[in-house]
Amino acid sequence: MNQKLEELRDEKNLLKKDVAEYLGVVNSVYSEWENNKLTIPTKRLYQLAEFFSVNIDYIVGLTDTRINLKTNKEIDINIVSQRLKQIRKELKMTMRDLALKLNTTSSAISNYENSKYLILSPFLIEICKFSNCSIDWVLGRNSDRHIQ
Repeated sequence: MNQKLEELRDEKNLLKKDVAEYLGVVNSVYSEWENNKLTIPTKRLYQLAEFFSVNIDYIVGLTDTRINLKTNKEIDINIVSQRLKQIRKELKMTMRDLALKLNTTSSAISNYENSKYLILSPFLIEICKFSNCSIDWVLGRNSDRHIQ
């Protein structure tokens, strides 16, 4: 992931501090995201994708296909919740099955599916990997369901 962020930043001739400022985080936090030392929260992945006008799937390395994508919208947690539930049901998994696969609790899955919390990015990435669903679709950034 860090290589893609660095490339995107370099293309715009930006410093790490410039991106950090846009995101409203301290430079050291952004630097650790870019250096793969800290996990980038889902909300921040969304903001980075909007900032660089690219698909999240590309940023996180689910695909090498870079799509020019900018929505100028915020995350709608209700869409995310509905799509997560849809994916789980289509995979014929219970909340418990999914929780076991992700090494988390059923209550965490329930919270994500009931719009109580935005799903953590490592769980989102893993779900999209095994379901072949685009993170951008899950987060409501585009209508293309599958990773390209």
